Amino acid sequence: MLDKDLTAKIKRIQFYTSHLVSASFAGEYESVFKGRGIQFEDVREYVPGDDVRDIDWNVTARESKPYVKRFVEERENTVILAVDVSASGEFGTKDRRKNELSAEISAVLAFAATRNNDKVGLLMFSDKIELFVPPRKGRKHVLRIIREILSFSGQGVGTDISSALDYLGKIAKKRSTVFLISDFPLPSAKDSYIRPLSLLRRRHDVVGICVQDRMEKRLPAAGLIDLKDLETGETITVDCSDKGLRRRFEEMSRRWKEELQTELRGAKIDFIDVETGEPYINDFIKFFHMRRKRR
Repeated sequence: MLDKDLTAKIKRIQFYTSHLVSASFAGEYESVFKGRGIQFEDVREYVPGDDVRDIDWNVTARESKPYVKRFVEERENTVILAVDVSASGEFGTKDRRKNELSAEISAVLAFAATRNNDKVGLLMFSDKIELFVPPRKGRKHVLRIIREILSFSGQGVGTDISSALDYLGKIAKKRSTVFLISDFPLPSAKDSYIRPLSLLRRRHDVVGICVQDRMEKRLPAAGLIDLKDLETGETITVDCSDKGLRRRFEEMSRRWKEELQTELRGAKIDFIDVETGEPYINDFIKFFHMRRKRR
């Protein structure tokens, strides 16, 4: 049974996000993430009149008689929300934390998908796989996804995007649209997720959504403050009255974002940048419009 606080959160985010999924947003979403045309179904024996271009030469050689591929029209899309629920999502300095924004964006995308009659699934990960909800249709299923995100209480604190991508590659058999929602630590030897991203991109449409707080981009002129890494527990004290320090921090943040975008572009991954305390719906509509023009 849900506690009153969680029930109130679910109702609040349902009310708010259902208004955000306006006709304009839903229309742009549908124009980009509609059914994929046709997909392979199975093979059958060749009969006179079949298009020879549909012959499956591997099966034909194995069976010593001609077989043709059968295709069916694919009318629906499958959406998987891969949400980073590591400890760094607890950070936030204005209006809401990063994990609250991730939950809201997940709800917006899930409601848009269900309006488009798409299936929606959920993968929550930290430095381990926390939960997988298989894709299904319907508003009731979307509400379950929102509930799972809002009520999440896992054991992992770190971030391992690579393992999450490997897991998705094994479990997502049907071509899907994967929204990877994270604050994206830079690829390193410990978590080199660019190659797994490239491999996943071969079979699925992958979109990265980077969720940040503005203080991760620029420090306030606020004197001495403690900065704590929520994933390692390490704390350092910095003097934010130092203009040079603030300038170096902002430059470091800018270089980090440029490097990340370069890595993702190299893997042919589209990228949306969002920030706590800032509106984002128009950024998504512009992104969908750009994708539609590129098709």
